[in-house]
Amino acid sequence: MTRPTIEDIARRVGVSKGAVSFALNGRPGVSEATRARILQVAEEMNWRPHTAARALGGARAGAVGLVIARPARALGVEPFFAQLLSGLQAALSGRSVALELLVVEDTAAEIEVYRRWASEHRVDGFILVDPQVRDPRMEVVAGLGVPSVVLGGPGSYGELSSVWADDREAMLAIADYLAALGHQRIAHVAGLPAFQHTRRRIRALRDAARRLGLTGITSLPTDFSDAEGAAVTRTLLSRPERPTAIVYDNDLMAVAGLGVAAEMGVAVPGEVSIVAFDDSVLTRIVHPSLTAMSRDTFALGCEVAEAVLAVIAEPGLRLNRKTPTPRLTVRESTSPPTLGRPS
Repeated sequence: MTRPTIEDIARRVGVSKGAVSFALNGRPGVSEATRARILQVAEEMNWRPHTAARALGGARAGAVGLVIARPARALGVEPFFAQLLSGLQAALSGRSVALELLVVEDTAAEIEVYRRWASEHRVDGFILVDPQVRDPRMEVVAGLGVPSVVLGGPGSYGELSSVWADDREAMLAIADYLAALGHQRIAHVAGLPAFQHTRRRIRALRDAARRLGLTGITSLPTDFSDAEGAAVTRTLLSRPERPTAIVYDNDLMAVAGLGVAAEMGVAVPGEVSIVAFDDSVLTRIVHPSLTAMSRDTFALGCEVAEAVLAVIAEPGLRLNRKTPTPRLTVRESTSPPTLGRPS
């Protein structure tokens, strides 16, 4: 079936194309009875506005675009993104703005989506996540002229606005806490090494090790999945001198690591302490409950949505909003190293 047009609606109702246009765009010039009939027929015919034609008329698309380049299988069980998307949708839908979401496999595919959506005028703004080292997306998106907000950490994103949290301070807080408990050998099960926040956390832990005199620090990159989190944990706990504390870059990997420790008969927290980032519901429903860096990810999503709506409403506006640094919530998964074992 061909896509229904304004002309098709006009023919069905028996009015001019101008009258249909007035009714669909909420403009005066038609009676309320005629407007109601036109809207009813448009709904029956499943009519939707043509994005390119709407853009030529100066109208907004009423949508914000979010493209995520991560494995879809891992993303589907990632609590951070579930809460982030909930916050984004709550704030956007309150302003009758849709969230256009697409998951792709790599950065090249992500950039192609930005270009296509911009050319089709499908969205009014973009939200970019997971800033990379020497990120090619920033220049491309800035060149498209679509209002955009980056969710990331401190730093410059050229002409793009940003909403960010201080991952470095969060990791330093974890290191200080574990060192105060007496831990010397601390492992970090990190995320993708191309991501800026992964690099910041790795550097922060190394800097803390020098400051605190910690001698057994290691960071191992993963893809954030439970499978890789479990595999890296199994490797760490199989070492002759295994770490006495492990920090995970997300809750999914931390819970997977907890399962591996149980499988290998390694007591948590007696033989190994575990700390997670994000503090989703996963950290509170496992036993022992997990010490974590807590933040309100739903509120973070709302703030990002408000930022992108602001730059859409005022083209040329550049925002740089710092959100609260995640705070340490201590639970059952951390304690001093077991007495009698080298720390």
